[in-house]
Amino acid sequence: MTLKFYNSLTKKKEVFTPVHEGLVNMYVCGPTVYDHPHIGHAKSYVSFDVIVRYLRYLGYKVRYVQNITDVGHLTDNADTGEDKILKRAQRERLQPAELVEIYTRSYFDDMDALNNVRPDISPRATAHIPEQIELVEKLIEKEYAYASNGSVYFDVNKFKEYGKLSGRIQDDLEAGARIEINPEKRNPADFALWKKAEPGHIMRWKSPWGEGFPGWHLECSAMSMKYLGQTLDIHGGGLENIFPHHECEIAQSEAANRAPFVKYWIHNNMVTVNGQKMGKSLGNFITLKDAFKKYNPLTVRFFILNTHYRSPLDFSNEALDAADKGLERLHNTIKNLWERIDSVKDAPSSDTAYERLEHFKKAFIEAMDEDINTSSAVAVLFDLSKEVNTLLNSGREISKKCLEDINALYQQLGGDILGIIPKRSDRSAKTSGIMLTHGWQAQDSITDEIMKVLIDIRNELRKAKQWQLSDFIRNKLSEIGIVLDDKPDSTTWKRAK
Repeated sequence: MTLKFYNSLTKKKEVFTPVHEGLVNMYVCGPTVYDHPHIGHAKSYVSFDVIVRYLRYLGYKVRYVQNITDVGHLTDNADTGEDKILKRAQRERLQPAELVEIYTRSYFDDMDALNNVRPDISPRATAHIPEQIELVEKLIEKEYAYASNGSVYFDVNKFKEYGKLSGRIQDDLEAGARIEINPEKRNPADFALWKKAEPGHIMRWKSPWGEGFPGWHLECSAMSMKYLGQTLDIHGGGLENIFPHHECEIAQSEAANRAPFVKYWIHNNMVTVNGQKMGKSLGNFITLKDAFKKYNPLTVRFFILNTHYRSPLDFSNEALDAADKGLERLHNTIKNLWERIDSVKDAPSSDTAYERLEHFKKAFIEAMDEDINTSSAVAVLFDLSKEVNTLLNSGREISKKCLEDINALYQQLGGDILGIIPKRSDRSAKTSGIMLTHGWQAQDSITDEIMKVLIDIRNELRKAKQWQLSDFIRNKLSEIGIVLDDKPDSTTWKRAK
C-alpha cells in the first residue's frame, strides 16, 4: 500500500515521496480574518486536517503551517479594490487590529469545535513584513520585479513558466487583464508585490519604495519559506486559489530561489448550497456558527468527510440531517461496544481477537492511500459496525480483549485519523470541545415514539403472517444496535449491550 496524491501541478496522481525522508513540510493557505468562518472554510480545513492526521498516522513528522492573512487581501483578489480587513473595520468602526483579533479567535473556536488539530505554526502576515520586504528586494535585484510610483510589481514576462499551475497561457492572461489598464504596470498581467498606501490608508509600513503594504500573494511565499524552506512538500488550498494566488506564489518563489517551490499541490473543491455556488452576494452564505446552532460540529465534520475533498460539497438541511442520522448509527454501535466492555469480566476465553479486524483496517488504509478517499474510508467504518452489531447481538461469549481490540481499531481509524470518534476515556466529557453527538443519554420521548410505531407496524405484519418483512425490520434494527424482545402479549426494545 502506497500513499498517492492528485497533484494539481502535474494533473495526475503521484506516489507521495517527501523531500526529506520521514519529514513532511506542509503549508495551507489560512483564512483572511474579516468575518466569521463559513462552511467553505470547514470543507477546506477539515480536508487538510485529515491529511495531516493520516501522514502522522503513517509515521511522518509533519510540520504544519497555516497562515493568518490580516492585511493585503483586496476585494477583487488582484491589485485593485479595498483591503477586506480595512473595509470591514471601517464599517464596524474598529481598528483593523481589533477586528483581526475578534475574527481570529472566532476562526480558531470554530476549528476547535470541528475537532481540527491546531497548526504547528500560525504566522500572521503583519508579523512578517521584514521578510516580505526582503523577498521583494531579492526579486528586484534579480530583475524579476520593478518599482513603479511607490508600488512594486512582478514582471510575468520574465518568468517563462508563469501559468504552469493554472494552465493559462500568456495571451489569455493579457486578454483577461485588458478590462482595466493600470499605467503603473509594464504588462497588464503583472501582479503587485508591494502596494503604495494612499493617503488615509491605515494599514501601512515603511519600505524602500515608500509607505505601503504587502500584496496578498507575497505573504504566503515569505511565510511558508521562512518556516518550511525553499521547497515545500505540500501546499494546500481551495480550487479558487489556483489563479491568481497560487500561480503568483510559484512565480515569485521560484524566481527568487531558482528552485522548485512545491512538490505536491493539493486543492479541495468548493461548497455549493442546494446546487448553487455559495456566496454572500447570492444570499446563501452560511457561517459555521449558524450551522452549529442546528447541527453538532461533529455532524458537520462527518458530512464533509462523506465526500472526497476534490469533489464539490452540496450543503443542504436534508444532507446534514442524513449525516446526523448516519453518525448516530456509528456512535450507537460504539456506545454499545463501550457498555459491553464495562460489563464483561476479564475471564479466560479462547476468543482473544476478532479475526476480521485486519480486513477492515486494510480496506480503510487502501481508501486513504488512494488520494485520501474519506468517503470510502467512512464506508469501511459502517461495514465494520454492521459486523460488530451482529457480534454483540449473537449471544456468543466475547472476551474483554476482543472487545478492546475492536475499540482500539475504532479509535485509530475513526478517532486518530478521521477525528469523528473521541476517546473512550472522554465519553462523558468534552473532547476538543466536542461530546459524542449521539447515544449517550437516556431514551428520549421521540425515540420511544418512533420505536412504538415500528413495533406496531411489525406486529401488524406478524398478524398478517408477513414473516419476511417482519424479520427484515428486526434485522435492520439489530444492525444499528437495537434488540427487539417478543413476549406473548407485547414487544419491547432495548439497546444491545
